Amino acid sequence: MIAKEEICEDQARRGFFAKVSVALGALLALFPLGAGIGILFDPVRRKSGRGDWIAIAPLSALPEDGSPVRFPVILKESIDAWTKKKDVPIGAVYLKRVNGGDVVAFNVTCPHLGCAIDFRSAERDYFCPCHNSSFGLDGSISNPDSPSPRPMDSLQTKVEKGEIKVKYLDFRAGIKDKIPIA
Repeated sequence: MIAKEEICEDQARRGFFAKVSVALGALLALFPLGAGIGILFDPVRRKSGRGDWIAIAPLSALPEDGSPVRFPVILKESIDAWTKKKDVPIGAVYLKRVNGGDVVAFNVTCPHLGCAIDFRSAERDYFCPCHNSSFGLDGSISNPDSPSPRPMDSLQTKVEKGEIKVKYLDFRAGIKDKIPIA
């Protein structure tokens, strides 16, 4: 016959092993759970590149006379959610020289409704064909009947080692304030 002490000791041993098994199982379950949470929230902490300095063109590509030239804005690498892409076009800008070596940049998107703005060399102005908004070479509204709520959206520029860089942003259309879109 088995003594009572042996039964209690056996049950205590089984209880200990049961607790250790549960603890090990929980610990092992944390690894895939942690990895899943990391993958789930990874896109949230990634950036697309908008608002960063983006190399557009060499300074030598701009005419000395201050005529604007349109250039595409291309991200070297775009990370959007789980997708990684190279050489992604995200917009376009007009660049022009001012005061010799300084450069001014305007987003080509019309502040009225988001149509693409053209440069008319004969008239020496920017023109949006969608609703006849016209802008001066400085980006200001030149037509008093223009439906555009604000001047063209200027962008920050810098020249480094002969390369023009722009801090590219898109802005909300149809409102007076210049509010960036993420």
